[in-house]
Amino acid sequence: MKLLRKAIRSLHSKMKREIKLKPIGIIHTPYKEPKGMPIQGKFEKGVRGIIQVFPEYQSGLKDITEFSHLILIYYFNRSKEERLIGKPFLEDQEHGIFAIRSPHRPNHIGFSIVKLENIKDNTISFSEVDILNGTPLLDIKPYVKHFDSRCNVKSGWIEKHFKNGNMPKRTKIR
Repeated sequence: MKLLRKAIRSLHSKMKREIKLKPIGIIHTPYKEPKGMPIQGKFEKGVRGIIQVFPEYQSGLKDITEFSHLILIYYFNRSKEERLIGKPFLEDQEHGIFAIRSPHRPNHIGFSIVKLENIKDNTISFSEVDILNGTPLLDIKPYVKHFDSRCNVKSGWIEKHFKNGNMPKRTKIR
């Protein structure tokens, strides 16, 4: 155990304190501001958005049309604050930032699962949107039910908002 702690300290001191990411595209949606946007895209299935993938990444879209859903990883570029405690959209009680999906995170990284509608050249059309217009896209991954779905999942404090299969009242940002 002592050796492990020493190795961790050594690794931590050698690690860069900053990681640089670059966008691979821009997400365009009808949501110009957070107010009225769903807290998860599945609550507004008919809303559509598009992604303009930068031309130098277009070849990476090969075979993506074989998937029905995508995981979009993006940067919350409009969040200017960083919190470790925050209030989620579903309730007024505070929780740790890693127990909620607030954009005011240490690295401002967000992800959404969206439904792929169409791809033409470097433009991806999708639905089930919960992302602001002009958001920088960092990565795209295919949603794979065999990898991404789990059995016996516990959803912590969120469980009470979905009791008996009911839909929570706060599914849009106020």
